[in-house]
Amino acid sequence: MAEFANLPPERRRILEQCGTEAPFSSPLLDEHRSGTFVCAACGNPLFGSDTKFESGSGWPSFHDVIEKGAVISRTDTSHGMTRTEVTCAKCGGHLGHVFPDGPKPTGLRYCINGLALEFDPEA
Repeated sequence: MAEFANLPPERRRILEQCGTEAPFSSPLLDEHRSGTFVCAACGNPLFGSDTKFESGSGWPSFHDVIEKGAVISRTDTSHGMTRTEVTCAKCGGHLGHVFPDGPKPTGLRYCINGLALEFDPEA
């Protein structure tokens, strides 16, 4: 996909090849300003800062998407386990996984690779 061609190699490995960054390596773990987390490949708005929470997992975590249809979920059976993969609805880039152990009101934990995201702070 053209969106991936100009990405740095590590971002491309995650978004295009379903890679995973090392836990606790993303500077976005400590991002607490108001704003929007967007797809690093295509700029699609994915998560609002008001849904970010500290999960202790080592990856940026969110309890909901910014709007219905921002991401696509599908079953991932890689690595000998069954999980729900989350991809960008606009470009198909791999973002991470969603788990049913998050906080209210959704009970979801979108566990997202920080390198799959860019942060746009509110002006």
